[in-house]
Amino acid sequence: MALTAERRSVLTRRIRFLVAATITYNVIEAVVALAEGSRVSSAALVGFGLDSVVEVSSAAAVAWQFSAVDPETREKAALRFIAFSFFALACYVAVDAALSLVGVREPRPTPIGIVLAGLSLAVMPTLSLAQRRAGRELGSRSAVADSKQTLLCAYLSAVLLVGLVLHALLGWTWADPVAALGIAALAVREGLEAWRGDPCCR
Repeated sequence: MALTAERRSVLTRRIRFLVAATITYNVIEAVVALAEGSRVSSAALVGFGLDSVVEVSSAAAVAWQFSAVDPETREKAALRFIAFSFFALACYVAVDAALSLVGVREPRPTPIGIVLAGLSLAVMPTLSLAQRRAGRELGSRSAVADSKQTLLCAYLSAVLLVGLVLHALLGWTWADPVAALGIAALAVREGLEAWRGDPCCR
């Protein structure tokens, strides 16, 4: 069923609000994760922080798209930007994790990182679900792709949380870079999906 102009306007405003909320949260998350990850030499936490930077970039791309009079004219460019952001994140995190595995860096336990991962695991699925519903109803592939970026943050939070907890409780230093490699793999998968666009919205 075709959307009315009023309903399209409501959904567009909702997506703009959710994008703004995502950007705000992820800026804070990125600052904390990157600072703490650098302090304790955690490849997983640095990768998580970089994902937050990528997520801000992705949300900004969607905000740019929806600032146009006709957002569909900017959709392909927004999707390409989101995809390239995922691929860049995956490359950096994979290299950093490999360096940790071969002993160039040795991560230290981080209670701050554990708290941050737990908080993100609670917040991100809610934001993702709301944006995905609005994006699918509106038929916007870029909004759906951005919601997947947000959901990826929840997956990454879970991976990060497991890695940091295993390291803190059992002293398994390898758990941190292995978690980082998991983050890189998820980023590649989501990048490919963003590049192709979400089939449900075609």
